[in-house]
Amino acid sequence: MRNIVIEFPNTLPLEKQVIELVERKGVGHPDSLCDGIAESVSRALCKEYITRYGKILHHNTDQVEIVGGRAEPEFGGGKVIKPIYILLGGRATTWVDKKMIPVGEIAINATKEYLRKNIKNLNVGSHVEIEQRLGQGSSDLMGVFGQEGIPRANDTSFGAGFAPMSTTERLVLETEKYILKSGFKEVGEDVKVMGLRNRDKIKLTIACAIVSRYISDMDNYKSVMDKLHTKLNSFASKITDKDVSIDINTADDYEKSIIYLTVTGISAEQGDDGSVGRGNRANGLITPYRPMSLEATSGKNPVNHVGKIYNLLSKKIAEEIAEEGAEQVHVKLLSQIGKPIDQPLIASIHIIGDKRLERKAREIVDYWLENVTKITEMCVKGELTTF
Repeated sequence: MRNIVIEFPNTLPLEKQVIELVERKGVGHPDSLCDGIAESVSRALCKEYITRYGKILHHNTDQVEIVGGRAEPEFGGGKVIKPIYILLGGRATTWVDKKMIPVGEIAINATKEYLRKNIKNLNVGSHVEIEQRLGQGSSDLMGVFGQEGIPRANDTSFGAGFAPMSTTERLVLETEKYILKSGFKEVGEDVKVMGLRNRDKIKLTIACAIVSRYISDMDNYKSVMDKLHTKLNSFASKITDKDVSIDINTADDYEKSIIYLTVTGISAEQGDDGSVGRGNRANGLITPYRPMSLEATSGKNPVNHVGKIYNLLSKKIAEEIAEEGAEQVHVKLLSQIGKPIDQPLIASIHIIGDKRLERKAREIVDYWLENVTKITEMCVKGELTTF
């Protein structure tokens, strides 16, 4: 028997509360860049380990730091005069049977590939400086990792998830994705969306890095802002019939010629720094009105690091219970270091909905704990997002 506790608290679901705050840091935000790089390095190592040894070896690449560079954007052009510095830290298995695994080379190549794929105006050859300092893992954690059978937790930690997303949460998440797919070449990947719902009114505050090479003058910049605003208003109306107002680049001051102009489309070019785990949670959002874990999900190994597995697992469990008709589901999973990850110290489930859902909810929780290693497989295949 697993330690599953299901409760039906008499609380008001978030959708019916007065105030709600939601944030998303887009893929080009310095913190999200660190998350994306960390996860891409982990996946690259997983694939290398599987190719060489038929299994994933111990690693955690969740220590990535970005130190912003310096740039001089100008209408129609601009240049990066000091490259963005990226430090790849963490731990990995670097030696097996006296044979060295080129962990550092794999990590740097994965970083470059990720940046090329996701930041279209960044020149990886000249705009960034990448250094790796991946060390060998500690013997005790590597020992826990290497045990046979169900993986044993590498830490005493908890993961948290919820479902379904509220209207505001969906609007914030989808707005950032829409901006990047809306066909505006002038808009870079560093997009941040902050949502405030006050009763039935939603205010979106959006920061968009604009690429200087595509902007000829101040009038052109203003025109892009106007067109983007029109498209976003139309998009928001397809997500919700609530009253939505949108502000874009509110720090701009046209009279003083202060605008959000960048060479690369990301703020890291000009002094904005980043760290793994300082941005979105595993569901892609920052949600102070929901249960959250402060554990970084990206870059942690997908075999026994509960800081990763339990956050992703909580989300899956919550989503499946919500699909059964629950109005709101909150899930928290707590591990104990050294104990099997399919046997959490507690699986706490809060449901707002029909109490007849309890049996089905328990079945869902039990199924996913029984099949917890599916999360590992999905991570390696890139089927789960971590930020």
